[in-house]
Amino acid sequence: MKSPHFVRTVLSLARDEDGTTAVEYAVMLALIVAVCIGSVASMTTATQKSFDKSGQAIAGAMAN
Repeated sequence: MKSPHFVRTVLSLARDEDGTTAVEYAVMLALIVAVCIGSVASMTTATQKSFDKSGQAIAGAMAN
């Protein structure tokens, strides 16, 4: 037989939404971090291409 205190504790935890809120914030944070990492990766590729193009233009200008 379960004690009334145990049942009250379980019911209290079921009604408590603090844990749910923490999980929601953790999921949002994970999504934000994923977007930031994707953006940095995209910017890195674009920046590398820009520097390569600039380097080729400078090398071409120096050759003439």
